[in-house]
Amino acid sequence: MRRDVTQRREEIITRLSEIGVLSAVELSAELAVSVQTIRADLRVLDEAGLVQRRSGKVRLRKPNENIGYLPREGIARQEKQRIARAVKNLIPDGARVALGTGTTVETCARFLASHKDLWVVSNSIHAVCAVQQAPGVAVELAGGTVRMRDLDVIGGHALEFFANHRVDFALFSCGGLSKAGQVMDYNVDEITARKAIATCGKKRILVMDSTKNGLELACQAGHVWDVDVIVSGAKLSSFVMENCARNNCHVIQV
Repeated sequence: MRRDVTQRREEIITRLSEIGVLSAVELSAELAVSVQTIRADLRVLDEAGLVQRRSGKVRLRKPNENIGYLPREGIARQEKQRIARAVKNLIPDGARVALGTGTTVETCARFLASHKDLWVVSNSIHAVCAVQQAPGVAVELAGGTVRMRDLDVIGGHALEFFANHRVDFALFSCGGLSKAGQVMDYNVDEITARKAIATCGKKRILVMDSTKNGLELACQAGHVWDVDVIVSGAKLSSFVMENCARNNCHVIQV
């Protein structure tokens, strides 16, 4: 029963990400459940800071600052697991890996914990905890001021840390992806950290769940086709796909 509720709420998030604005009646018809059930789901999602209800309509929240870490873990959980399985197949035993911040990267780290002899550098305490049981793993964690909301280190400390390393794979996420293919984030510190991670990797892998697609945020740096691999459940536009192909950026849709 609990799994059905979780799946339905994930589907609500997915539909809102794809369509934008819907009513409880429209969501009820799409998901084949009662309006009362949908309203109960929306109340929970609103209280968690995931959606915004107004004048009978509901949309995803687009705050200047990302929502808390724990509520984000519940978004697109199954899609994140599909992304993680694909990433696991890209990275072999014994690889040197840089892990960025965010719940999608943490999910990938959990799946990578079955690999042997990984060497991991990260600015995320969540990611480090996720790989702690990996056989033969060695970990270096960025120092500096911890952002308590997400248990990570971003900004100048992360930039200096990753500049001292060279890895086989750099794995990171983003706050959003604009319709023009720009990689978006909530603040400059997050952009700085992502740039630092990307620079230290021989192969750069961007992981992104579908709720990020089309999300315009306050800050942007570069385009999605600047990376080597994108792993996502999102249906990317033909414009983005064409530019990815033109720039030798491999897209894995899960």
